Amino acid sequence: MQTIYDFDLKGLEEMLGTLGQKPYRAKQLFMWLYRKRAKTFDEMTDLPAALIEELKKRFVIMPLKEIDRQVAHDGTMKFLFEMQDGSSVESVLMHFAYGESLCVSSQVGCNMACTFCASGLLKKQRSLTAGEMVGEAMFVQELLDEDQRRLDNIVIMGTGEPFDNYDNVMRFCAIINSDHGLAIGARHITISTCGIVPRINDFADAHLQYNLAVSLHASNDALRRKLMPIDKAYPMDQLMAALKRYSENNHRRLTFEYILLRNVNDRDENAIELANLIRGMNAYVNLIPYNEVDENGYRTTDARTALHFYDVLMKHGVKATLRTKHGEDIDAACGQLRAKHEREKEA
Repeated sequence: MQTIYDFDLKGLEEMLGTLGQKPYRAKQLFMWLYRKRAKTFDEMTDLPAALIEELKKRFVIMPLKEIDRQVAHDGTMKFLFEMQDGSSVESVLMHFAYGESLCVSSQVGCNMACTFCASGLLKKQRSLTAGEMVGEAMFVQELLDEDQRRLDNIVIMGTGEPFDNYDNVMRFCAIINSDHGLAIGARHITISTCGIVPRINDFADAHLQYNLAVSLHASNDALRRKLMPIDKAYPMDQLMAALKRYSENNHRRLTFEYILLRNVNDRDENAIELANLIRGMNAYVNLIPYNEVDENGYRTTDARTALHFYDVLMKHGVKATLRTKHGEDIDAACGQLRAKHEREKEA
């Protein structure tokens, strides 16, 4: 059954209009869903009884249930959720000094086949609806409510390629960004892509204020193609042209995500080539310690080499950050817990 979370405010107004309801009912419904955290339609006491009964026939509220949870020593929490069709996805809650950040999945599995990524261990079964992604956020927000905390940041960089599910991801962002929804500021919402150029152009033309992060992980086509097959379809000259167009049209700073892989992409020449590639752009590089996945054989760069790589970038005029590792004592890599769960089901 469809989840009511699938609708943004405009879509909800249109749907309720087909039921003979006035547009203001949509704001009432949003208030019950996102501010009062209603778990059933029967709780919505200022809606007409006939409308409540019709909503109960057509929709569910929460479209998922928790089937596993891992908690790391640093407080990072990884959730495994099961959807109504039995498929499963992960979300990760990370605690920072500036607030609570949730990493949301956008697809069941992933077809991008990045060789270092646990998400690619299980191919894409389907894309998530906007409401299923909202369900990930709402489940975690309701958990945070117990301690009077709130989600401060959303990053769409869990399992799946968000720009391979563009329309649903945009609707999800609109719902959580809405003043009547979770009211998470646009600049606290980050969408990650491995480089689907046509959708980057669509995103540029939409002139939205969400942050854009690009999974780069290499400084040239030859290496990137070994790590990320998407480079065959959209090589780096096309990717960089689209990103420069986006940056110029939107005056927004880009993030380049760069996972450091030992003896693969962490040498001085890689750092210098990367600096030459992006110098002059309104962008910075987020250097990410690798969460090792047994199935693919890559190893994380040691802390000294990572810091040296950071220094080389900075000395060559490119701003960078070196991310603190989170959840290293649990199945922290994207897709890792889901893959483990699927193997156990088959055993």
